[in-house]
This record gives sequence, C-alpha cells and structure tokens, in this order.
Amino acid sequence: MGGSPLASPGATRALLESYGLATKHRLGQNFLVNNAVIEKIMGLAELTGKERVLEVGPGIGTLTLALLAEGGRVAAVEADRELEPVLSAHAVAHPNFAYLMGDALRVDAEKISGALGGAPEVMVSNLPYNVAATIILQYLQELGSLRRMVVMVQAEVADRICAEPGNKTYGAYTAKLALLARVTGRFEVGPGNFMPPPHVDSAVVRLDRAPMDDPATGAPLDAGRLAATSAVIDAAFAQRRKTIRNSMSASGFEKGALDAAFAACGIAPTCRAETLAPADFVRLSAALDKEARHA
Repeated sequence: MGGSPLASPGATRALLESYGLATKHRLGQNFLVNNAVIEKIMGLAELTGKERVLEVGPGIGTLTLALLAEGGRVAAVEADRELEPVLSAHAVAHPNFAYLMGDALRVDAEKISGALGGAPEVMVSNLPYNVAATIILQYLQELGSLRRMVVMVQAEVADRICAEPGNKTYGAYTAKLALLARVTGRFEVGPGNFMPPPHVDSAVVRLDRAPMDDPATGAPLDAGRLAATSAVIDAAFAQRRKTIRNSMSASGFEKGALDAAFAACGIAPTCRAETLAPADFVRLSAALDKEARHA
C-alpha cells in the first residue's frame, strides 16, 4: 500500500521551510510524519482508483499525495489561507487534484461536487480536531453520496463514535451517528507519529454508510424520520442523569404521549437514555408520531 513522500520529519521540515511556514506553523499544527500510519489509513480506505475522494484539512498535503496515488480524483477543503501556495503546487503537479479554501462546516456541497466532477463518494481525512465530530455527522447528514469515511480524530472522539449503549461515552452524538453509519474499523495513533507531538492521543476510524431501517416500512429512514429521531435523541440525553421520561418531558414532550409511546415500545420510563440502542430511539420516535396523529 503506497504512502506519502511527505510522511517523514525531514521532508515535512524541508517543505515548511521552503514556503517560509516553519516558524508560523510548527507550533500551531501537528504534521503526520510516519509513513506506516499513512499506509494503514490507505488500507482502511480501500480505494480502487475510481472514486471521487473528499479530504478535509489537508494541511501541507501529506495524506493528499497518498490519496492522489490511489484515488480517481481528490478535492481538499482547507481553512488556512497560508497553506494555499502548497496546495496550489500540488494541483499543478497533479491534474486530478483540486482544492477549496474555506471553512469545511460552511463549504457548499455543489462546490465540492464541481471540484470533483461529481458528488464525493469517499472521505479520507486527518480532521481538524476542534471540529472533527461536527464535520463527521454534518457530512453524513448533508452529503448523501458519501459511502465511506476514514478519518483521524482525537482518541476521545473516536471513543464516542464507537461507544456501545451503557458505556459512559455513549451519548446523543453516538446514537445520531448510528442512524446513518456503522463503524467498520479503528486503529490508534500515538503522539510520536506527529511533528511536533500533540498532547492528545489520536485514532483513525472507518465509518460505512448504513442507514437504519424505519420499523414501520422496512425502508431506510427518510429525512423526516431522521430529523424526528434526532430530536428524540437530543431530548432523551438533554439531562442524562434523569430518567428518560423526565429528561424528555423537560424538553417539551407531553408526559401522557411519552407514557403511551414507552408502553408501545416496551421501554421503561424509568430507564436512562444511555441504556437504549439507536434502534430504540427510532421506534420511540415512530410511536410518538403515532400518538401525535391520534391526539
């Protein structure tokens, strides 16, 4: 599995210095400098060479170059304007690469598709840690063409993504993510793989799109059911130390409707949200909608 020519301390340092970025960026960003990690990321990504690949937070292009060697076409979204000359040089050298400068949480989906010559199919990224969790969920919600994500995140975010019901890290984020995708791979990445070493541990997680089925129809959840279920999840976890009935009623759900829905689903109103599986929230959302229609 191919790696990246930039995935070493020497190559990274030389590129930063050649663009006058060493003193500005070495303290503010952590650059991946272990080619073995790049190879493991590429192994999880399982690119065939035909996919349209989206990357968020390419930095100086360490992972980008590995993607370009194996992906059909790659587009990267980068917020740091000072890195544009580096990305521009990659674009000149690789005709199948395009980049968009801007905030990944606000970038227009049509611009991404335009840069790729079609909707993105796979996302492979060393994500900016401060917005990683938000980007993962937002992109799965808004970019329906994405079939797979392989993302490096802070280890504690990976724990939330991978958590099972009953685990203390299992929360609203985990449950909402599980409505759309399932975890199919993970490996840990220690601080020593970066220059300079960060103060946190990292992990790479693979997510495959796997929409949960609507219990009423057997079809994948549509946008309306997803939104309704997400609202139920948020209400259930709003006060996670309280029972699910008290947490949801405090968030505006009527107690009579809750009790009827709990009974219909076989959910104890005295349980806490973290004990319920994502599918339970789908069933609860459907039961609440039924109660609302009959009210």
